[in-house]
Amino acid sequence: MSIPSSWFYWAVLSAVFAALTAIFAKVGIQGIDSDLATLVRTAVIIVVLSAFVWFTGK
Repeated sequence: MSIPSSWFYWAVLSAVFAALTAIFAKVGIQGIDSDLATLVRTAVIIVVLSAFVWFTGK
């Protein structure tokens, strides 16, 4: 079972990023407009997803 193709590896990464998103939403963006916060979170998700797609060669 290779690590990059293991479902468990991707599931753990997904859980970590979901937790970080929730933490940053509560702590890091207090006092910022909710629309701007949504835009920032979406941009981060796009960057991470793009890196995953590039890494897997899809």
